Amino acid sequence: MPKHLDENICESASFERVYNTYADDLHDFLYYKYGAQFNPKDKVQDAFMKLWDNCKKVTFAKAKSFLFTIANNMMLNEFKHQKVVLKYQKIKPKHYTSETPEFILEQQEYLETYNKVLSNLKEEQRVAFLLSKVEGKKHSEIAELLGVTQKVVEYRIYSAFNMLKKELKGFKIK
Repeated sequence: MPKHLDENICESASFERVYNTYADDLHDFLYYKYGAQFNPKDKVQDAFMKLWDNCKKVTFAKAKSFLFTIANNMMLNEFKHQKVVLKYQKIKPKHYTSETPEFILEQQEYLETYNKVLSNLKEEQRVAFLLSKVEGKKHSEIAELLGVTQKVVEYRIYSAFNMLKKELKGFKIK
């Protein structure tokens, strides 16, 4: 038995030899057996990654068997997953909510009013307010972005908040 069949494939030269020897055959096997829809190239790469993770346990002689078994099992798992996805897609979601039509209408009207009030704010106020409350940035970060002091940012947010409070009933924010 030649020496290289018993060798461990953790060395980069041995692993490269395994990759060059079996990668195309493994891809072709997966492609012909399962088609292109399950990404045989990705499964080949994943199989080689698993081989690398287990390189101390797999000899050069057993590498082909290991790779083909792992890749085939990955494709079968993907196929099973697709069956579950298709089964789930057949189930129709409920087309009702526990919210009353009045609540939904009020919510839409409130959102329209909120957007209208936001658009009426001065640009500086709106930008500072949205950066703070929507994007969650700190006052110091906003000041740095806008090139102003932190006090100016705080004032812009405060004035925007007051305008929103004045125009919208029950407006509260965390």
